[in-house]
Amino acid sequence: MRPIRIIARLDVKAPNLIKGVHLEGLRVIGDPNVFARKYYDTGADELIYMDIVASLYDRNSLIAIVERTTRDVFVPMTVGGGVRSVEDARMLLASGADKVAINTAAVKDPKLISAVAKRFGSQAMVLSIEAKRTSTGGWEAYTDNGREHTKLDVLAWAKRGAELGAGEILLTSVDREGTRKGFDVALVKAVTEVVSIPVIASGGLGTPQHLVEVVREGGADAVAIADVIHYGRFDLATLRRAALEAGLPVRQPKAAA
Repeated sequence: MRPIRIIARLDVKAPNLIKGVHLEGLRVIGDPNVFARKYYDTGADELIYMDIVASLYDRNSLIAIVERTTRDVFVPMTVGGGVRSVEDARMLLASGADKVAINTAAVKDPKLISAVAKRFGSQAMVLSIEAKRTSTGGWEAYTDNGREHTKLDVLAWAKRGAELGAGEILLTSVDREGTRKGFDVALVKAVTEVVSIPVIASGGLGTPQHLVEVVREGGADAVAIADVIHYGRFDLATLRRAALEAGLPVRQPKAAA
């Protein structure tokens, strides 16, 4: 079993780090670069930056933030929000990102997944999926921060994305996001069973045990965490200890506090 990656997720509404519930009701937390450095110092395996309003305003404002972060943070960074073209991806990767996450533009033009993967390698192409449960028991993919229906079945879309060249899936449960009630383990399990690429579970972590559950029962390769670390409910070291105590492999921290 590959080591579980513990990833700090930073949602940004430039120039601020923000946090909400169900991707709504956004509150300003602070300077994203300050938080990124703190999470690096306390052992985050990776960072995810998401410009959560980029698709609404037809822009991407993360380049300057990424450039600042890479000066003193040396773990892989995934950056998403407003990536609409191979050129957008190139600019973010050139600014210091290691991967780009694409949601809205991939839904509109799935060929973009293949184009980015072909140009930069599948490891740099992350398919971001925002999932909501449906009344029939499945999950529908959404765009624009969980606002817009796509009518795409999450499992079918995840499978197609992997076939088109995505190297990883960032799977966010809109229903659980910001609630601290635990991941939608059934959702994560359903996706990991239909794709062979790594799946990052995002949305809902409230206790260290939630990490253990989504890995053991859901098959997640990584977990993305925001609320509990932004508000200091507990730290990344606590999550790492919980994983080790449960017998899950985790990476050694790349930096010490």
